[in-house]
Amino acid sequence: MAGGGFTDDGNLKRAHLYEYNITSYFIFACLVAAMGGSLFGYDLGVSGGVTSMDDFLKEFFPKIYRRKQESLTETDYCKYDNQLLTLFTSSLYFAGLISTFGASYVTRIYGRKGSILVGGISFFFGGVINAASVNILMLIIGRILLGAGIGFGNQAVPLYLSEISPAKHRGAINQLFQLTTCLGILIANAINYATEQLHPWGWRLSLGLATFPATLMFLGGLVLPETPNSLVEQGKLEEAKKVLIKVRGTPNIDAEFADLVEASDAARAIKHPFRNLLLKKNRPQLVIGALGIPAFQQLTGMNSILFYAPVFFQTLGFGSSAALFSSLITSGALVIAASISMGLVDKFGRRAFFLEAGAEMFICMIAVAITLALKFGEGEPLPVGVGWFLVCVLFLFVLAYGRSWGPLGWLVPSEIFPLETRSAGQSMVVCMNLLFTALIAQCFLVSLCHLKYGIFLLFAGLIFIMTAFIYFLLPETKQVPIEEVYLLWKDHWFWKRYVEDHDRYGSDRP
Repeated sequence: MAGGGFTDDGNLKRAHLYEYNITSYFIFACLVAAMGGSLFGYDLGVSGGVTSMDDFLKEFFPKIYRRKQESLTETDYCKYDNQLLTLFTSSLYFAGLISTFGASYVTRIYGRKGSILVGGISFFFGGVINAASVNILMLIIGRILLGAGIGFGNQAVPLYLSEISPAKHRGAINQLFQLTTCLGILIANAINYATEQLHPWGWRLSLGLATFPATLMFLGGLVLPETPNSLVEQGKLEEAKKVLIKVRGTPNIDAEFADLVEASDAARAIKHPFRNLLLKKNRPQLVIGALGIPAFQQLTGMNSILFYAPVFFQTLGFGSSAALFSSLITSGALVIAASISMGLVDKFGRRAFFLEAGAEMFICMIAVAITLALKFGEGEPLPVGVGWFLVCVLFLFVLAYGRSWGPLGWLVPSEIFPLETRSAGQSMVVCMNLLFTALIAQCFLVSLCHLKYGIFLLFAGLIFIMTAFIYFLLPETKQVPIEEVYLLWKDHWFWKRYVEDHDRYGSDRP
């Protein structure tokens, strides 16, 4: 297999000695932590809906409102091309990008729980300011606070879920983050569909309800246990052992605890974790986890569809309510896909989902491009049948993304970094993710205007490249204990040249 794997089970050190039971305490901790995904999801879902609402456009973007009214029943690639409007969306992700470096420090020094609490507070105040906005400056300030909240939450929650989970179920548990993200998107689209009828303040309600998931995340963070990995990293060994016993539901945790202590000893020796990421022995994690996967996750084009689904469907000639309803359908596909992935990813593995869904996404993007090239004439209404064909194709695309790059884009990076670089690595993951999210958000509508259907051919080409990237460079990580994933690289056809001469704690050079 091109991706490589273990040559034999003997490479694992103490994994066969790990014991666990699924307890109510463990389930509670996972569910509470996973609520952090709802912040990211709610904003993804609410932003595009609000920017398509007439009352919002009349108050803040009157030129776009007039342009929209002039071609209300006609198709026009450039109907929503406005950099200030896209800045409303992308400013959040630029803020999240910057905040993730502070989140890395908080996560490492004060624990995963600390970042979850900070994220909840920041997101709450961002929602309040957005709901009360009377000018664009207030909108942008609110978005910046929302972005900081997402930066802290996305830094901490995937790490928390991966660290607290037993290896056999880590894939499914980590994907609770993606499931709550998808539920947040679905709920936001449902709220937009309802508030669009509430004139002239419906958009304020949509934005203001962001305070609800933020409150849940903060209150949940107060009662969450810290992860044993983080407690060991902070030198709180006895507390770490107590928590590990409680979340594993058994007193027989000596083997796993020994691995945690060993990993922590290595982590304490690293004074500059970001610099350590550049070492030769960490090249696989840097290329795959910190750079490749988070960038490619956004270059699928999926978040463009989520950001601007209502706007996109209105551009295709759908009415306002029909556009919001269409985006509600696509977000429902995300929830279905996340549930499929949760149930099967630990059985079939990460690579299988990446590869088969990549093929489906490629075909869907080609189908959208061909359809628009043949049937989407500027200034002419789009035939109803063609419009709904596009909705169905995008539904299939979302279904493929939602069981592959969506959840696995967070799962795989969170499980491949060793403890000594895990906080720094996750910070790089969130940074790259938000950087490309912001760039796509800022560039999608102008690209749609100038490239027209060619934008979907571009996404198809990128999907082909990223699928090849996974096939050749990513080993299978299912059911491998998180502190022993580093052993995978020694058996990989490509990465072994970087790591085979170094044990985990040996010296290295950039």
